[in-house]
Amino acid sequence: MSANPVHPSRAGIIVFVAVGASFMAGLDLFVVNVAFDQIAASFGVGAAGGPTFGDLSWILNIYAVIYAALLVPLGRLADRYGRRTMFVWGLALFVIASAACALAWDVWALVIARALQAAGASAMTPTGLSILLAALPPHKRVGGVRMWSATGAAAAAMGPTVGGFLAQIAWQWVFLINLPIGAVLLWFAIRHVRDSERDLDAKAPDLLGALLLALAVGLFALGLVQSPEWGWENPATIGALAASGLTALLFVWRSRRHLAPVINPALLRIRSFMWANSGMLVFNIGFSANTLIYVLWMQQVWDWPAWRTGLAVAPGPAMVPITVALTSRFLRGVAPARLATIGALVVAAATAYIAINFGLEANYWTGFFPATVVSGMGVGLASPNLMASAAQELPPAQSSTGAAMMTMARQIGYVIGISVLFAIIGAQEGAPDGFRAALWVSFGALIVASLAGLGIAAARTTPRPTPGAREEGEREEPEAGEPEVDEPEMDEPEMDAPEAAPERA
Repeated sequence: MSANPVHPSRAGIIVFVAVGASFMAGLDLFVVNVAFDQIAASFGVGAAGGPTFGDLSWILNIYAVIYAALLVPLGRLADRYGRRTMFVWGLALFVIASAACALAWDVWALVIARALQAAGASAMTPTGLSILLAALPPHKRVGGVRMWSATGAAAAAMGPTVGGFLAQIAWQWVFLINLPIGAVLLWFAIRHVRDSERDLDAKAPDLLGALLLALAVGLFALGLVQSPEWGWENPATIGALAASGLTALLFVWRSRRHLAPVINPALLRIRSFMWANSGMLVFNIGFSANTLIYVLWMQQVWDWPAWRTGLAVAPGPAMVPITVALTSRFLRGVAPARLATIGALVVAAATAYIAINFGLEANYWTGFFPATVVSGMGVGLASPNLMASAAQELPPAQSSTGAAMMTMARQIGYVIGISVLFAIIGAQEGAPDGFRAALWVSFGALIVASLAGLGIAAARTTPRPTPGAREEGEREEPEAGEPEVDEPEMDEPEMDAPEAAPERA
């Protein structure tokens, strides 16, 4: 982290820029959900000889696949060459690509523009967190991580709401809205953000590994999404899934041998960090599927317009930042891992309620509203505290890389969740039973995700020293949610093993 203190007024601007960029990137991951019908109609989806709804799904999946694959390589480049530079260029690319999305003339032009948009988001997201942490004093960093992560979660949940209103004007506005917001953030970033500590020993990132990861996730999504159309026994479906598995094995093999892999095995040897990543991935399988299911149910089963659907799903997202604020104020002494477990269980319970009570006729106030409010509270507990649990033990010089790995886990979970959803509802031809089945799959994923908090707590109460790490200065981690931070003295950082004593966020 930066050794020089940041003036509180400048720190507030930097927090605004970092949180704003996280909000914008998270919003664009989900904002097109409600605009699906308008985009489909504009491009003739479903018409004879035209694109299919499976093709349209890549507008969602390509964003998450590219986002996940490039997060860590660009995070490593930022650690080495400057986080401010990477953040500013990533933000600029995101804004330009957003304009290209609005100008797209067919599905595949929009998919390509979304890929460029994701590349910009993957540059600015991990660097934004690192810049935020560098601007805050040590005792405020856990709160800063919670705010940053909660903003991303709230934006992801608010995507359908914002998209519903913008789609009433024209679907292009779900992308054009990024231009004024991005321009303001870019102006403040250029004027006020300064660089933080660099890792001068960082090695060149594994770009081939990033390509293998993108192919593995993309092929897996392809096999799932196309399975209703191709059939599970079709050689194309089997080939896509088999190729995904083979590519994943190649990715693991390369990651174990590269000096700067996409997934750093040394960081995963920090057991609390490993558990937090696993929890983030599985939690987002359930969360991302739920977010789209609710929109599709209201539009396709209840026949509600986009604006009404957007209003209907708004109460849940509104509870996320409220819950984070109340948690930071009144539950500061509770370990983040415990809050993450409670949050995942709360979202699971809300999912089960909706799966049981969603009606074929609109029963919003009894079948959906109570549960979505509770679910928003659970998201506000789970997602920020999984991120905070991981950030507490990251080596300081690798903060961008570690944050990128956590965000990568979130995006891979998103791709899997959306792909499983399309596989289930495609097989059921969009029938309500398909939506209910997908909700129960989400319920199971959320129950599994709740176990991550238990794993984090166990890892911190029975620590295992990382092989080769310094023993002096190691101490048992307290369970408090905001422990007092000591800035440790560091040996020269290594990218292949976390040699430094962990910083407590």
